[in-house]
Amino acid sequence: MKETTSSSMPPCFNRWCQKFDPMLKTKAQKREFRNYLGGLLGESDRKNLSQIADNNIDVTYHKLHHFLTESTWDYKKINEQRLNIISSTRQTKINRYFSLIIDDSGHRKSGNFTDGVGRQYIGEIGKTDNGNVIVTTHIYDGVRSFPLDVELYQKAENFPLGKDDPKFKKKPEIALNLIDQCLNRNYRPQIILMDGGYGNNSNLLKEVEERGLKYIGIIAKNRKVQRKNSNGIEEEKKIDDVAKKLPTSSFQEIKTGKNQEKSLWVATLKVKISSLIGIKVVAIVMNASTFETATDIDYLMTNEAEEKATIDWMINTYCQRNWIEVFFREIKGWLGLSQYQVRKKRSLMRHFILVFCAYTFIQWHRLTGGLRRQWGNKPLNTFAEALEAFRTAVSFRFFQWLSHNIEVFTAYKATLGFVWA
Repeated sequence: MKETTSSSMPPCFNRWCQKFDPMLKTKAQKREFRNYLGGLLGESDRKNLSQIADNNIDVTYHKLHHFLTESTWDYKKINEQRLNIISSTRQTKINRYFSLIIDDSGHRKSGNFTDGVGRQYIGEIGKTDNGNVIVTTHIYDGVRSFPLDVELYQKAENFPLGKDDPKFKKKPEIALNLIDQCLNRNYRPQIILMDGGYGNNSNLLKEVEERGLKYIGIIAKNRKVQRKNSNGIEEEKKIDDVAKKLPTSSFQEIKTGKNQEKSLWVATLKVKISSLIGIKVVAIVMNASTFETATDIDYLMTNEAEEKATIDWMINTYCQRNWIEVFFREIKGWLGLSQYQVRKKRSLMRHFILVFCAYTFIQWHRLTGGLRRQWGNKPLNTFAEALEAFRTAVSFRFFQWLSHNIEVFTAYKATLGFVWA
């Protein structure tokens, strides 16, 4: 049922929200924090301000809007507290051997009055369109998967001085700032995983190496690499030209997927990049045994030591990047990441962080077993299962409230122009 009340939230929700109370200055901020978070976790398909207010009987739209746009709370402090909560329990604490995943995600947005909106590549539709793009960092340690930081990307045209404006930052620059935020918390990743938008950027890779970090990133097929030929003379060629000359025997078949149902053919090369220091290992990954029959070819490059950068390690490690894709599907499909009704950057960032809080709330209770003990009769192995258990709890408590407050609910429906019996 989409309708609910604040009193229908289970005790675990209120106890969790209390952890954020020190970051919120007034009773109104604490109340609306709970209302907005509860709305994001609700059953409604739409998660914008008006829909959240309509679905909650005791929530007022203008108070919720004021909380998101005008109130004085700091979304950065809320995010730090969220990460402190994750670190506070054994079941959710990230171990030190974690991967840091960098990615961006876009969503369509009409008009041109919202900060950051412009014509740019939108990954969820696979083409250039009008929309917003955010850059995020994500942690995965083999068991736990949590978002770390987020930043709104704003195109040069969004600034008065264009590319010369000091506030303008390209996506790789934003990614580097997010990496530094991670390091400033004393989180030191074992490996950084990047797609082609970041792995092919020499300036970003150089800065990552200067920080003493290891990475795996996709490079473009026309990226020039230096390698010795059969005569021992060092040549500079495009990576795909070098790869096409490899014999078929150089490729090894690797099984991937949950049930080892997918076959990949992989070969590795040791190369140099003119703008980078040292030997790099490049893995050529194909979905067929030959270049002529392959329809999907990727080039993964790492600065990890040659003895460690084996084919199995490269593939198994880079496959961890899929967790951020799973995360984006969940927060877009279940928590309304792109369904906001605000325009200014601060309000947008507040919405994104509150979505992160909603996601963390479900994952935290799934890993600690709280929802399973009271609201599930089976193991809650996925985010969707844990969210469904929480929504079951809210529905159960709402029906209890409804049995004692039918007149209030009838009056609420009447204000919306409906007759309810």
